Amino acid sequence: MRNKTISSQTPDSISEGESQLARLSPLGMDSESLANDFNRYFYYTLGRDRYDGDIGATYKALALTLRARLMERWKNTRAAYEDADCKRTYYLSLEFLMGRALGNTMLSLDVTEATREALYGLGLDLEEIAEKEPDAGLGNGGLGRLAACFLDSCATLQLPVKGYGLRYEYGMFRQKIDESGQLEEPDHWLRSGNPWEMERLEYTRQVQFGGRTENYIDAEGQERVRWVDTHNVLAIPYDIPIPGYRNGIVNTLRLWKATATDAFDLDEFNAGSYPESVEAKNEAEHITMVLYPNDSSENGKILRLRQQYFLASASLKDAIAEWKRLNDDDLSRFAEKNCFQLNDTHPSCTVPELMRLLIDEEGMAWEQAWAITTKTMAYTNHTLLPEALEKWPVRMYRELLPRLLEIIYDINVRFLTDVSTRWPADMDRLQRMSIIEEGPDPQIRMAYLAIVGSFSVNGVAALHSHLLKEGLFKDFYEFWPEKFNNKTNGVTQRRWLAACNPGLRQLIDETIHNGWIADLTHLHKLAPHAQNPEFRQRWHAVKQENKARLAALVERETGVVFGTDALFDVQVKRIHEYKRQLLNVLHIIHLYTRIKAGQTDNWVNRCVLIGGKAAPGYAQAKLIIRLICNVAKRINADPATDGLLKVAFIPNYRVSAMEVICPGTDLSEQISTAGKEASGTGNMKFMMNGALTIGTLDGANIEIREEVGDDHFFLFGLTEEQVHASRPHYDPNSIIAQDENFSGVMHLLESGHFNQFEAGLFNPIAHSIRSPHDPWMVAADFASYIEAQERAAACYRDRDRWVTSSIINTANSGRFSTDRTIGEYNSEIWKMEPVPAQAVK
Repeated sequence: MRNKTISSQTPDSISEGESQLARLSPLGMDSESLANDFNRYFYYTLGRDRYDGDIGATYKALALTLRARLMERWKNTRAAYEDADCKRTYYLSLEFLMGRALGNTMLSLDVTEATREALYGLGLDLEEIAEKEPDAGLGNGGLGRLAACFLDSCATLQLPVKGYGLRYEYGMFRQKIDESGQLEEPDHWLRSGNPWEMERLEYTRQVQFGGRTENYIDAEGQERVRWVDTHNVLAIPYDIPIPGYRNGIVNTLRLWKATATDAFDLDEFNAGSYPESVEAKNEAEHITMVLYPNDSSENGKILRLRQQYFLASASLKDAIAEWKRLNDDDLSRFAEKNCFQLNDTHPSCTVPELMRLLIDEEGMAWEQAWAITTKTMAYTNHTLLPEALEKWPVRMYRELLPRLLEIIYDINVRFLTDVSTRWPADMDRLQRMSIIEEGPDPQIRMAYLAIVGSFSVNGVAALHSHLLKEGLFKDFYEFWPEKFNNKTNGVTQRRWLAACNPGLRQLIDETIHNGWIADLTHLHKLAPHAQNPEFRQRWHAVKQENKARLAALVERETGVVFGTDALFDVQVKRIHEYKRQLLNVLHIIHLYTRIKAGQTDNWVNRCVLIGGKAAPGYAQAKLIIRLICNVAKRINADPATDGLLKVAFIPNYRVSAMEVICPGTDLSEQISTAGKEASGTGNMKFMMNGALTIGTLDGANIEIREEVGDDHFFLFGLTEEQVHASRPHYDPNSIIAQDENFSGVMHLLESGHFNQFEAGLFNPIAHSIRSPHDPWMVAADFASYIEAQERAAACYRDRDRWVTSSIINTANSGRFSTDRTIGEYNSEIWKMEPVPAQAVK
């Protein structure tokens, strides 16, 4: 093709050029084509040669080879959506915990074996190259991983859904463990770039902060408000392809990077004030520098708020601009054709920001703008913890987002007027429901703002949604019962079974064919095979291979050696008191006391693995990590435990580690206090890979137990109703005194056995267990938990029984695919039509 710039082309020549591009042959998917393209990227794009031993360059060349194949489908998908004039949904989330892209891309394009063959012919190993890909530092826990699974399912179901997030330069942190417990180091995951992303400067948006508002009269004589004297920041989009499973669809995750409108102040620079010359640039870039800055300080809170508004404003401006481009600036059908799904409370400022754009920028009347807003906004709540529902000081909004504050007050006045019409003179109710929480330092209740501005409010598990309606949001449910619904979470089987557990995938494919990868309900066909001894033996062999892989990871990361004949007992998740890693540690200490007392008849060897990050400012969670590590060190060093009990804390828990952990796990610990866990998705990943669950009736555990039955789930603990009823007379000291096992555990903990040279180190933990005000009621569930663990051990001794239960868990995991979850979101909230696969050329 001739060299020419876009700006020099006439419309006719552009059309001619596009036509020429359209006639290009599709890129080959065979090993020879892949090898040829790999060489081209390696030698010519990256400028490397055969003497270069940088495995990172081979990873980049391979990523670019596969991305080129995604690019064909990506452009065709966009064209298909535009041609279909379809409704679209925009999924706004501060987290997208994507994990590694290479394996998922090969699976979706059906080129895994062709890629392996191409690399083998070049003297390269696919697995070695894949290990060079860093985990994308775009999320922390279940919220971000759920968002990533949702995008996968949307593409697989051919739904026009676009993700919006932030392109963090650094992830939350890289966790290291030493004698003092958790250490946080910067997670600069973008240090070597990201070959999967595409910078799209042409879609740069501008976001404003600070300034003031002023009233004016427009050309039509209407009184208007404008936001002036602002400090502006540019939002530069980076697009990441999200492929559907072998259907030609490639959706988009658009991540915003913040940068200054000017790189630096030349006058300051010339005057010798070098730090001042780049001050604006640095301040802007801080917005997307770090995932979840520590908000224990005022500056940290301001940065968090800037992040949230930056995401909301850039994304809304982007969606509106795209709509106007395709619809001749006509917004009359905007509400009919667009939906914004808010993933938790973080993006709640999307509600007043859309109002601002429609009123101030598009010239709409309040009523018209509010009608559009409340027909397009949908809110997902992910927490039952009141302290986790974000509130922002009014003073902070006044300083940072003054125009939004005015709109929020207007929304609140109109809303409370409607409430008082329904319940006249009910001042207590008005105070409870007000978006503004009055007091010495008035606060904006962001969850309430999201509820008032949305047409749909959903929880993420049956119990969670019930408790939202009966507790946290009861007043709002009584006012708008039609808004509230449940959408039980799920996980994508493409990553969490097909990709991460190739041995089990092969066995399942040979047994029931591979239709389950696109429709997980097909796994129910496995259930009859649980009675086949030969099939059980093959299932067990796959599990043992996976346990060997996990044991290798544990030894490499911690130095602790796990024997694969032992029961692999695993709890990996964010470290938080309500998730009760502490209860797990108490059971470990109980097992240790039994070994030391010689009570090892009918013993089941056990390897316990715990992992997860504690927020940097969460002292009690970090102390729990230190307790786990100290207990592990003491137990592993004691000759009496050799072969009977091993304990390890795996540092820097991440998606790529979980892809090894969940296939190799026997027993999945889901032991939160009933009524505290919204859903949980780790429980689903473990179940899907054949782990048995020990858990309370909390979150999605309830639905997992419904699917597998009582015999294949180790239930313990108080129910949510019992927790609530027990609180007024909760007496943990009496519980401990009356339980010999518990007393022995507390004696070891409080005697300093695990902190011999740091007296009193774990006193705060012991005090929390003994406190009648312990919100997590650890002591209340101890005895029941020990009994459930004994049932699990007895089951594991009977290998056929355990393997049968393992098969039953996998066979009944079909309900927990995000394909089902997204199908429900679409049919009940988004109401989009899938774009047929044949529409994508």
